[in-house]
Amino acid sequence: MSTLTNQLKSNLKETFGFDHFRGLQEQIIKDLIQGNDQLVIMPTGGGKSICYQLPAVIVEKTCLVISPLIALMKDQVDGLRANGIHAGYINSSLSPQERENTLHQVADGNIKLLYLAPESIGYVSSVLKKEYLSYIAVDEAHCISAWGHDFRPAYKKLKFLKQSMPEVPMIALTATADKATQADIVNELGLINPITHLDSFNRENIFLNVQPAHKRYDKILKFIQSHPNESGIIYCLSRKSTEKLSEKLTKEGLKVGVYHAGLETDERNAAQEAFIYDEVQIICATIAFGMGIDKSNVRWVIHYNLPKNIESYYQEIGRAGRDGLPAEALLFHSYGDILTYSRFFEESSNEEFQMAKLLRMKEYADAVNCRRKILLHYFGELLEENCGNCDVCKNPRKFIDATVLAQKALSAIARVKEDEPMGVIIDILKATYSNEVKEMGYDQLKTFGVGRKLSKTDWQHYITQLINEGYCEIAFHEKNHLKLNPLAREVLFNNKKVFLAEPQKKTFSEKKTQNVTQKTDNQETIFSELKKLRYQIAQQEDIPAYLVFNDASLREMAEKKPQNSAQFLGINGVGLRKLEVYGDAFINLLKNYGSSKKQKGETYLITYEHLIKGKSPQEIAQLRELSETTIYSHIAKLFEDKKLTAVEDFVSPDEIEQIKLAKEKIETETGEELQQLKPIFLELDEKISYGKIRIALNF
Repeated sequence: MSTLTNQLKSNLKETFGFDHFRGLQEQIIKDLIQGNDQLVIMPTGGGKSICYQLPAVIVEKTCLVISPLIALMKDQVDGLRANGIHAGYINSSLSPQERENTLHQVADGNIKLLYLAPESIGYVSSVLKKEYLSYIAVDEAHCISAWGHDFRPAYKKLKFLKQSMPEVPMIALTATADKATQADIVNELGLINPITHLDSFNRENIFLNVQPAHKRYDKILKFIQSHPNESGIIYCLSRKSTEKLSEKLTKEGLKVGVYHAGLETDERNAAQEAFIYDEVQIICATIAFGMGIDKSNVRWVIHYNLPKNIESYYQEIGRAGRDGLPAEALLFHSYGDILTYSRFFEESSNEEFQMAKLLRMKEYADAVNCRRKILLHYFGELLEENCGNCDVCKNPRKFIDATVLAQKALSAIARVKEDEPMGVIIDILKATYSNEVKEMGYDQLKTFGVGRKLSKTDWQHYITQLINEGYCEIAFHEKNHLKLNPLAREVLFNNKKVFLAEPQKKTFSEKKTQNVTQKTDNQETIFSELKKLRYQIAQQEDIPAYLVFNDASLREMAEKKPQNSAQFLGINGVGLRKLEVYGDAFINLLKNYGSSKKQKGETYLITYEHLIKGKSPQEIAQLRELSETTIYSHIAKLFEDKKLTAVEDFVSPDEIEQIKLAKEKIETETGEELQQLKPIFLELDEKISYGKIRIALNF
């Protein structure tokens, strides 16, 4: 194993807490360190950020990260700092003095990663030089392409970075990009002989579920009730839908937020922050929400309407299950969605292009075979076997001889001279006396009422399949009228057999989300307690709970119940930094569920026994195989219980003075009473442990 490989794997564990790289991460990092430009296409939740964050730990200079959303930069930087990485951001929310201080830190080499929105390039012109930057990472790179699905004009300005610093390697990353978008990214950024890394798009942990929009509110409510206390996103096509749906769900006693472009910036930021910090369980949002969100404990994503293309859909569902645990993507679709989009696209300069992408999305929604196969094939990846984790695979469709049904529908289209949309055709088949039927005299047609026995929803299902199979098509430029294709003549006049899938009767509400492993009641109890502890710590430090540990780490803790620092460090997601800062609290809790009766619920008393025997905190830590931070946490608990009273035995007078001065300084600057320990920890340059700070302030 090479020296570089060893170094990378060591840093991966020590900094981020992971034992192994995923997919192409290691090769991408090596190519970046070796100075190569790269285009990386990796699905949402696939681990893109590691590709540019980990090498920043190793190289000497600063990595410049271009990220599209100012509102998320603080959370991203908080996440890096939680892992012990010096990171910062510059955007319009900072004062000129704050921006200047950050630039000085870059010039001095004290910031490993600097986050910047493309609109803020002007703020950092003084450090856009090869002597300050190790490499440049352009996240959400599809935003630079007019062919992409989130085009941002400001990204067009970024080409000058490569032109002015050709020696500085650039890595462009995106979750979804077809071939046209990939070529556009390379050209618009001016990448030099870039290496393209296309990782697998297969997010196996996400259950793919598609349902007709009939009674969708009732279905959504049942779905949420079957996923209690789980974070989720509901994407809606219109602002009005987000507000209406949020209002109805709130009346059901759920904690729901709203996010759309019609809100003031402060309102959007507040809604986003409430969701990230777990203050609301659900966010009802338009597609403007979610880009760049690293919230790892989103367990489900619902699409209230059909997305306009597969790229948007796959990126949005990828926001669920980023921690690798089971997640669900539920999509509702209707014929009305297609009509709405077709009206939108009429005003677009690339109407034909957008309509083609929409129809691919519709084909996916109407599919009667493995959905994951369709998605992966769209992105150029072959899945030979059915996935077994989508609604079609779980409930295979039954195909029937639908020749007579097809003849009835196609005949109705013919008899109205291909001059009516699907809704009117269904009215004729079901003998519904709608205004159109009465005005046009369609109740006199031979096909009037020949389909009474089927519901409107079933007829929509069958006619949609006939469209997908090429028997007829929608003429979007002729008021969405249905037109017959040559294949229809074979059915009507030559008795060509037609086989269609029956409507799916089972829905998600009759199925439990499939868990990868069965969990015992005891594990669920521990997991619940760990989540409570995580939330308490997050509130103290004023960071989102998932930045402490993600759900996958908590699940592994609940299963393995680590009892000491070495065992705790073996948990995925636990690096040296998080062991030091959080290990004591979590190990203490887990000891309550350990097998040792001696330690159960009284681990801090064991520390007390060693203290009264004259051992120092350092000696106790070594003896018990715990971190000093853990021992100081025990000592703080002993002070709370009045078993210890001499603070100076554990925190020097000089340290006490530094801690109190730092607290006073922060309170003076903020004008508020300080509730968290983290600001003091950072003010003291992280040189005095949380345990000592806690002792000094409370006793």
